[in-house]
Amino acid sequence: MDTHDHGLAADLQAMMNMPGSRRRSLRWLLAGAAALPLIGCGGGGDDSTVASDSGSGTSTGTGGSCTVIPEETGGPYPGDGTNSNAGGIVNVLTQVGVVRSDIRSSFNGASGTAGGIPLTIKLKIVNANAGCGAAGSFTVYLWHCDREGRYSLYSQGVTEQNYLRGVQAADADGNLTFTSIFPGCYDGRMPHVHFEVFRSQAQSSSAANRIKTSQFTFPLATMNEAYATAGYASSASNLSRISFASDNIFSDGYALQLAAVSGNATDGYVATLTIAVAA
Repeated sequence: MDTHDHGLAADLQAMMNMPGSRRRSLRWLLAGAAALPLIGCGGGGDDSTVASDSGSGTSTGTGGSCTVIPEETGGPYPGDGTNSNAGGIVNVLTQVGVVRSDIRSSFNGASGTAGGIPLTIKLKIVNANAGCGAAGSFTVYLWHCDREGRYSLYSQGVTEQNYLRGVQAADADGNLTFTSIFPGCYDGRMPHVHFEVFRSQAQSSSAANRIKTSQFTFPLATMNEAYATAGYASSASNLSRISFASDNIFSDGYALQLAAVSGNATDGYVATLTIAVAA
């Protein structure tokens, strides 16, 4: 039987039962009952902006548009000139060597390499204001904590390090890659990676030019597998006390921020995510 024949109550229930973020569910509900036939038939303009819950992070609808990844806090450890550490304002965006693909080691005169399970991060940037086409030359500044849950430049023991931070410009197809390590889990947060998006590499030297700040995370099964390995004992303990439902960033939904992950804890992981921005 066609599910559209079940009526308004069934349509509402079906929407609430679909996986996805609360943001999207609220948007559907607030649209009102009058919009439901258009959504069901695929004829409404709003239908083209509804994203898939796949690990790709976004989907293309009938109108060729996509859902912009949520704006999130850069947190207390951005290292982009917007705050200070114990030594004053800290800004890696202006440092020689920050534009790099492999972010495991420190740079610009600092030494030290972050240990951990190898992680390749593959991002694709698309522009929601340009038919969800590839955003070539758009640039990402990315950073995350180390295996012990510490942020370089800020955390005790690694204030002289600037590893696990880097800038990359997307190619003509909107793709860019970072080589890193699987981040740890510190107390009170689900594991995550921070990033800022700029329109170009030239603009990435100043945080004032960023057009998007957000975070992404990983499937729980991957985190459990990674944290069962040597060096991640504290992460396993911290993860056992937190969940996506209680995390202060992802509790309102993370479908657009969940990377697809392949690989394993022995050979390393590959995390893939498409990020839609409006620019």
